[in-house]
Amino acid sequence: MKTYTSRLAALAGAVAGLWAGVALAQSFPSKPLKMIVPIAAGSVTDVAARFLAQELTTSLGQPVVVVNRPGANMVIGAQECARSDPDGHTICVTSADAMSYNPFTLDQMSYDPDKDFRPVTNMYFVIEGLIASRNNPARTVAEMHDLAVKSKGALNFGTLGPGSTTDTFRKWLSETWGAEFAAVPYKGGSEIINATIGNQIDVSRIGLGNVAGYLNDPQVKILAVRSTKRLPEIPNVPTMDEAGIGAYPGRPWWGVVVPAKTSDEVVTRLNKEINAVLDSGKAREFMAKNFLELAFGTPAEFQEFLKQDRASAGQLIKKFGVK
Repeated sequence: MKTYTSRLAALAGAVAGLWAGVALAQSFPSKPLKMIVPIAAGSVTDVAARFLAQELTTSLGQPVVVVNRPGANMVIGAQECARSDPDGHTICVTSADAMSYNPFTLDQMSYDPDKDFRPVTNMYFVIEGLIASRNNPARTVAEMHDLAVKSKGALNFGTLGPGSTTDTFRKWLSETWGAEFAAVPYKGGSEIINATIGNQIDVSRIGLGNVAGYLNDPQVKILAVRSTKRLPEIPNVPTMDEAGIGAYPGRPWWGVVVPAKTSDEVVTRLNKEINAVLDSGKAREFMAKNFLELAFGTPAEFQEFLKQDRASAGQLIKKFGVK
């Protein structure tokens, strides 16, 4: 009898929990949402986040406010996300730097990529370009290679900080070419572009969405693009494979996570709403215009992707001893 009673109690508890979850899903969101973006305002990622926030404001029926938290290799934004209330009203834009690279490049971590977050969905991959300033005499990748070898470390390379994906690419390119570039860290793509226009840096690898307004502007030279084929907007610019750079083993991406204890019901709702936005014609037009390749899916698919991406990043970082 005691066992039977305990089973009834357990069943009642499960039913109550189920109804509580349904009630939560129906009442969510109950107030404005905060979207943490761990990169400087004005970058292509910031612009994409604001596009998503605007669309979610309509579909969720509550304002979604973008809050930029740049710096420290995405640590500042990731840390704030991890410490936020897991009620679903804080959603966090994240990247390979925060989730895949930092665990290997930072001696001390103020957050745990596995324990502090729940994956919601990936959003997109970034189509990149190798860019140079107008005062840089190189007009092609081959000329850039020769100049880098001859300069013996005199050229500088804009990055998103030590150990970031851009900095790891700098190290990879240095080894591949037998050259050396001095790293100059910035908090976002918009800062790198401004520094390039101001001739403060010589070369960088950056998402083309950051230079969308300078595709045919002599202030910025686009030497090559990382794409399977040439882009119709700049047909005279070769792909990195055509230019002989080779296949760098890493591709920048951006996705969405929430604090770890966010409920299943809220994660499912956010995944549904975000994917609906990204799957719209409006989003596809926006992403194409900003040189972003859509890549959304289920929370489980994103979780598996994160696992594989971190393993790949670990191998790359171990090879170069990045810290």
